[in-house]
Amino acid sequence: MAGPEIEKDGASGRSRPSLSEKVYAALRSRIMRGDYAPNEKLPAEKDLSVTFGVSRPVLRLALEQLREEGLVYSRQGAGNFVRVKREPALGYTPVETIADIQRCYEFRLTVETDAAALAAQRHNDAALQEIERALHLLSDATGSRLHREDADFAFHQGIARASNNQYYEETLKALRDHIHVGMKLHGESLMSDGAKALEAVFAEHRGIYEAIRDRDAERAREAMRQHITHSRERLFGGGELDLSL
Repeated sequence: MAGPEIEKDGASGRSRPSLSEKVYAALRSRIMRGDYAPNEKLPAEKDLSVTFGVSRPVLRLALEQLREEGLVYSRQGAGNFVRVKREPALGYTPVETIADIQRCYEFRLTVETDAAALAAQRHNDAALQEIERALHLLSDATGSRLHREDADFAFHQGIARASNNQYYEETLKALRDHIHVGMKLHGESLMSDGAKALEAVFAEHRGIYEAIRDRDAERAREAMRQHITHSRERLFGGGELDLSL
C-alpha cells in the first residue's frame, strides 16, 4: 500500500501531511522512544482516536502504515501490539552534567554534518518525504509557539537514515536520550525568548532540508554545522565550559 496521501498547502503550494500521516508520525515517535514496550498492546482504537482527535478510519490508515513498516502487528480480536525491540545504547553513560551536554553537541558536530552531506547525495523520494514530514510537524509547532523535541529528533534521525549509512542512524538512536536532554533544554530557552527565536530555529531546519532536497552536499553540511553550533550557543549563551584535561 502507498503511504497516506499528502495534502497541498494552498498558500504555498507545499505538500503537507494528511491527518493519518500526522497520527502515524506521532505514534511512530512514541514507539521509537520507548513509550510502549516490545509486545505491549497499544491503546484501543477508540481511545487512540480520542487522543489524536481523528476518526477511526484515519487512525486505521496510520496503523496500517506502522504495520507495513514492521513497528506494530495485529492479533485478531486482541488489538495492535508493538513489534520493535529497542536496542540498548552503545555503552554511552547517562547525561549527568552540563559538561556532558556540551560534549554531546561537540560529538554531534562531527557526526551529523557528514550525515547531512551524504543525505544530500544519496536520498531517494521516500527518505526526503520522511524528513519533510518532520519539518511540517516542526512548522506546526512553531506556528503554535511550541517546541517539539520528538519532531526535532525525528528530523535529525530522518537525515541520518537518508545518508544510507546505518552507522549514522544507529549512532543517533544510541544517543537518543542524550540528544533529547540538550533538545529539551534548548527548547525551554527558545520558549523563554519568544516567537522570533522559534522561527529562527525553524528557518535553520528548513535550510537544511532545502539543501538536502537540492542535492547540495556542501550547503547541507554547512547548514547542519551552523544549526548545531547555534543551538549550542543559544543554550550556553557563550559560557561554554573548558573541557581540557
